[in-house]
Amino acid sequence: TVVCNLEKNPGDRGQVARANGESAVIIGHNREVNTTRVKLPSGTKKTLQSDCRAMVGLVAGGGKTEKPLLKAGAAYWKYKAKGKKCWPKVRGVSMNPVDHPHGGGN
Repeated sequence: TVVCNLEKNPGDRGQVARANGESAVIIGHNREVNTTRVKLPSGTKKTLQSDCRAMVGLVAGGGKTEKPLLKAGAAYWKYKAKGKKCWPKVRGVSMNPVDHPHGGGN
């Protein structure tokens, strides 16, 4: 069964498989020990208590990463939210010689 918003411990309000398009799969149950085996989105298999709750289905918005960034401003806000300097990527050739070993020249 495909599930999302899965609890790690009973009553912790769901912490697993909550991102866009993510889901976990219930592999099986062990009724004697009251545990459930679940395959997580990362591919790892985890044993949880059967009292843990989950929502049946998967999270909406699965194709968000395939949507093109149509303008530079969209990319600007996307990378600004990451909190580290990773955009824009400036080529070393376009820099001055004091800024980069590849800089300078005509």
